[in-house]
Formats: sequence, structure tokens, C-alpha cells
Amino acid sequence: MSVTQGFILSSSSKDSAGATQIEFWLSTESGPVLLTIDAEKPVFFILQDDVEQAKAAFSKANLPTSVTPLKLSTFASQHIAACYSNTVRNALRAADLLAEAGIVTYESDIKLADRFLMERYIRGSIEFQGKESNKADYLLYSQAKCRKGDFIPNLKVVSLDIECSEKGVLYSIGLDSEVDSRVIMIGNDQPAQTNIEWVNNEYELLTSLCQWFKAFDPDVVVGWSVIDFDFKLLHKRAEYHNLPLKIGRAGRNSSYRTSKQSQQNFVNIPGRVVIDGIDALKTATFNFRSWSLESVSRELLGEGKAIHNVHNRMDEINFMFKKDKPALAKYNLQDCVLVNRIFKHTHLLDFLVERSRLTGLALDRTGGSVAAFTNLYLPQIHRAGYIAPNLHSENWIASPGGYVMDSIPDLYSSVLVLDFKSLYPSIIRTFLIDPMGMIEGLKLEVGKEENQAITGFRGGQFHRKKHFLPEMIKNLWSARDIAKQNNEKAFSQAIKIIMNSFYGVLGSSGCRFFDTRLASSITMRGHEIMKQTKTLIEDKGYQVIYGDTDSTFVSLNGAYSKTNADKIGSGLVEYINQWWSEHLRTEYGLSSFLELEYETHYKKFLMPTIRGSVTGSKKRYAGLIGEGKEESIIFKGLESARTDWTPLSQEFQQHLYDLVFHDKSPSDYVLSFVEKTKAGEFDDKLTYRKRLRRKLHEYQKNVPPQVRAARMADEINAQLGRPLQFQNKGLIEYVITINGPEPKEYLKSPIDYQHYIDKQLKPVGDAILPFIGLDFDSLCAPQMGLF
Repeated sequence: MSVTQGFILSSSSKDSAGATQIEFWLSTESGPVLLTIDAEKPVFFILQDDVEQAKAAFSKANLPTSVTPLKLSTFASQHIAACYSNTVRNALRAADLLAEAGIVTYESDIKLADRFLMERYIRGSIEFQGKESNKADYLLYSQAKCRKGDFIPNLKVVSLDIECSEKGVLYSIGLDSEVDSRVIMIGNDQPAQTNIEWVNNEYELLTSLCQWFKAFDPDVVVGWSVIDFDFKLLHKRAEYHNLPLKIGRAGRNSSYRTSKQSQQNFVNIPGRVVIDGIDALKTATFNFRSWSLESVSRELLGEGKAIHNVHNRMDEINFMFKKDKPALAKYNLQDCVLVNRIFKHTHLLDFLVERSRLTGLALDRTGGSVAAFTNLYLPQIHRAGYIAPNLHSENWIASPGGYVMDSIPDLYSSVLVLDFKSLYPSIIRTFLIDPMGMIEGLKLEVGKEENQAITGFRGGQFHRKKHFLPEMIKNLWSARDIAKQNNEKAFSQAIKIIMNSFYGVLGSSGCRFFDTRLASSITMRGHEIMKQTKTLIEDKGYQVIYGDTDSTFVSLNGAYSKTNADKIGSGLVEYINQWWSEHLRTEYGLSSFLELEYETHYKKFLMPTIRGSVTGSKKRYAGLIGEGKEESIIFKGLESARTDWTPLSQEFQQHLYDLVFHDKSPSDYVLSFVEKTKAGEFDDKLTYRKRLRRKLHEYQKNVPPQVRAARMADEINAQLGRPLQFQNKGLIEYVITINGPEPKEYLKSPIDYQHYIDKQLKPVGDAILPFIGLDFDSLCAPQMGLF
């Protein structure tokens, strides 16, 4: 039998005829493939000391589970036995029986399909062979044999979006793909620029959707809140009509569920993957002021939707459905097109494919750092003679966070930023930090010889030879360097996120390999490195004014040209990297992978104080970089970089800092800006946008202004017979009036301009004006006296 390559879209397992069957849906060059693997035995582990008690429990329950001693042990050096079952159901029953008997099980939470893949190092790409059968719309390979592959898929994608009434009755479904773009709409046939498939009613609408999926057969469905809204409503309406939503491959039904624990929603379409644009962008570490499709598309693409106010939008959709259905179809399809363009612009699908090929995470998996680490690490320790520890549910000790030094507030000329490249991964690699390596290292004496352990923190120490994580970091690091050279941005970003997540999972109690000695040996070593680096810089006569996790801010004690500043920065980096290399070789017998880089030269730099204090702030600064047309101001943690400040404060800050950084007097500008604010010239810039983190009724004692505005908005919505917007969280836009906060869309009181001067403009001015001998109140006092 020939070997074929593919890429895993979805995986599942079930019991059939007294045995297990694992299913993998794949994308291949020949089209969709269904792989089936029969009779894999689910397994988990127990201590050998508990074998006899376990056997007795299984026998009493008449449960066909075999127990076999293995040459494996726990991290505590306890010998292990494996419990094998013939079905998934029996494995779950066996684990429950042992839990009732007080017997600890290990790795019983790992799903059968996941274990099958990880133990074979299969990550996304797969090579397979088996008994081939031609089906109507796919190839079936039964009795399949599988191994890891290196296949990159060309996935067929459709963007889906629905339009409906405020009561959730469907009007239309938009579908945009490379092979077909249309809107399925309820109504009578009429001329339209958009490709419209007309249907008579909602039942036919859903039926046509199923037919479309069968005809055009996409691998991936994308959308915006597509799981929480579109598919939730599609399943609800299908259920109302008692209609199976047959949009899966092999004529299978789609299903929808909500997790009882997390309240997260999941949609399962056999043979296809559903990816929500918001979740995917967050996974790829994008961040936006607002996550609405309107806002994100405008920021990324420079275009958005014609209407975005929720009530105007609903009213207009209702109007278009009744009076101008071709216009509604155009609007519906535009949303689909925008989502597809966002995915292409950000290379999101490429990113998710590469993440899967690196870690084995499913394409639709959000987050997943712990699962990724487990996929990569578990099979390696099994081969080294260990099984994984269980989760620590209690009695765990948190590790210190990243190093943040006290800042020295001032307005500076010529500040350099020196950055350690991937500091935590480089510490792991340099000091050989590793879960199994710590277990092996604790058996040795500490020293710098080959047969001695490397000291860590909080009692951790690490073996020089027996470890996996440093090599994993090395391989990822090399792959990222190549990806950068080849300008493979999606691949590079995927590697960066995975590599940087390894510290996080070791410091997370949600990871089975968590140990405070591991995480602390990373972060506390980082503290040591940052402090020593500060000393080395100051020994050269420069001033370290701030340090944050892996970045050091250096004042050159005067104004320097870019050329001269770059020369100093490059010299410092070379000196410090050489020092660390020699120090680690002499003190620990280690090769250094610490790499300090010269990142930025700020021509002007503000390190402000904490508001109302003389103490320097942390994680808040601004600086002027670049030359000529490339010049720009970078804001970190200040109002211009924060989503909870108004456009008024951000515009004021941008121009005020530009004046100060260019040694121009800001006095007239401050006076003029305050005057125009009070005159109402900036009324379009006064809106606060705040997200409600809890349900509205949960705010009881301290009721912030956004909650007061949201409650007022929903009271008015109720009076007008409109749907309530803010009962279950949401984003509220509001303005401060003389009667307090009021929702922007229902504004009725005069604006409280003094609030905006005191709370939005004054804090911005007070952060920078004192450093040039000015004071916001003094500058504004004459003008305020006129009112």
C-alpha cells in the first residue's frame, strides 16, 4: 500500500462493537479523507503498590480491564503499572472505580485520539496508509497505519454570516469562498447585483445551507462571533423546525454544546473546522481597542461596515428585509468578505496551520499553551522512563513575576533600550531548566563539573545531560531564525508564541508539570541577570533609569546623534554579552545563550511619576524615535495607548508631547485646547468606551460609571420595546454629563466639561509639564476665570 500525506482537520474516538475506533478527518491533495483506526486500547497508570486492590475492584465490578506492571516510574520514583481497557467507556468506568477506592490514577484525563497522535509525534501533518474505499464525497481509509508527516495543506475556506430579526428569526445567510459567493435569502426573485439564491421560508433557507455545504465542501468555516452567535442561532432554528443540520461531511449532522464548567460554546461539524476570527486573532496575540468587526476591519483594512450602531443596524436590517432585500444581501455578503480579507491580511490560517504543525494543537483550539506543552513533552518522558505527574489542585506556591525596577522619573535626551532576546527561553536553554531534568538533577551534588547539577532557585537543581526542554527551545529558536530569514511571518509568530509560553505553563498550576522550583529558577534568574546587567552598564558611566522583565532603559546623560547613540548601544551590547559568556563558563561551566540586543534610541524620553506622587511609575513611558518623516512618538501604558481614556485625552497628549519633545512651548496650546473643550468644539471626542466584565445585576456595592450608563441604556431600551443590550456583559459607550454618566445613544443632559478638563486633560498635562517648569492649573487659571 502506498503512503499518502494529509493534514488533520478534526479527531474523535468512539466505541463500536466492543472496541474503540479513532477517526481523523484530513485535508489531502486528493480531497477530504476519513481515516479510521480500530481497537486502540485506552490506557492510564497507577502505582504498582495499588495493583492488587485495583484488580479486585475491576473483578468485583466485572470490568474487563487488564493491569500490567511497566518499567516506568513517577517523578517521586514510585513504580508504575498500566491499566488497559477495550473501550473508552470501560476506561472511564475503571478510572471512576479507582477514584472511589481512593487509588490515584495518572494520565487518565488524556483522550484516546490525543494519546494516539502525541505518542507518534504526529502534529497536524500526517502520513498514512490503509484499506482505501471510494465514497461519494471523500476517501475512506480503514485499518489505517499512521506516522508523523510534513504536509502543508491548501485549505478551502468559506466565510459565513447570518442576518436575522431581533427575535432571532433568520432572514439570510451569506457565504463567501473562492469557488462560490452568494447570499441565501427568504423572498421573491428580484434583480440584484449580489448573487442571491431565493428561498420561500426559513425551513428552505436551512435546507439550502445544507445543500451548499454538500456542493462546495469547504474544509474551514470562518466568521465573526461565528460560534457564539451564527452557529448558535442556526442550530436553534434548525431545532425549531425539527431539521437535522446536515452540513458535515459524509452526510453527518452538525452539533452544538455549551460547557457547563466554562460556559464556552463549541460547534462540531464532522470533517470541517470552525474558526472564529476574534478568538484566532487573540490567539495570535493581536489586540484592538474594540473587537467589533467594524472596528477591527477599519484598523486592519481601512474600511468597515456602513452601519454599526446596534439599534440603527437592527432597524435598518428590518427595513431592508421588508423594502430592499438586494441591499440587505449586499450588506450580508460584505461582512463575509471583510472576515475573509482580515484572515488573508493577517495570515491567520497560515499561523494556525503552523501552530498545529509545531504542537499538534487543533486548528480551532483557542489558547492551548498547556496542551501544546503536554503534546510535545509527554511522549519524551515516557521514553525516558517516567509518567507525567497529576495537576496540583492545592498547596502550590506562586513564583515571582518578571523583574521590574523602580524608575527614575525625568524628561531625558538620548535614552537607549537594550533588550534580552527571548530572555526566559534563553534562561531555560542556558541553565538547562527542565521538569525531568530537575528530578534527575536533585539526585546529584551541585557543582560546575560534568557529573554535577546546576543550581537553581528555591531548591531546584538541574541535570546537565538528562533533559528535553532546552533542546526543544533550541530547535524552535533555529526554526524561527530560518522563518525570519525567509520572511515567513506566520511561522515566525507561531514559534515565538509557543517558545515564550513554555515559562508560562511551568508557572501555571493548570499544568501537570508545574513546580515552583522550575518557574522560580527562570524568573529569579531573570532578576539576577537584569540586576547584574544594570551594574555593568553603570560601571561604564551611563545611568539605568528603568528595567522591565527583559528590557533595560539607559540614559546617556546628554543629547547624542543617532549615529553616536547607535555606536554606544552596539558597544554596550557586545561588552555585556561577552561578560555573561565568560561569567557563566567560569562560575557554572555553562555555555551562554543570553543575547542582549540594542533595540531603540529615543531622542527624547519621558519617565513620568505615579499620579499624585514623586515616585517613578512602572510600565508607563513615552519617547520620540526616528528621523524626519519616519519620526514618531511611542506611548507605553499612557493615555494614548489605553482603551479606557477618551479620544479627547489622546489627541491632547499626542500634540502636547510632540511640542515638549521638540522643545517648543506648549502654553498656548494647553490654553487653547481647554477653551475649545469648554466651548463644545470637541464634543465628538468625549466618549468613554468601557467593557462590562460582569453581568449587570452582579454590580452591587461599588457601581462604576459604565454600569450606571449601561443600566440607564437598558431602562430606555425596555421603554422603547428594544432588546436589552447590557444584561450579560458588553461594551458601553457613555458621556459624563452634569447629571452623571449617560449612554451616548440616549444622551439628554448637558455635558460636564469640567469633568473632562479635570479627569482627562489635567492628568495628561501633569505627567509632563512639571519637567519643563510648567503647571497645568497655572496655565489654565486665567482662562478658567472667564467662565
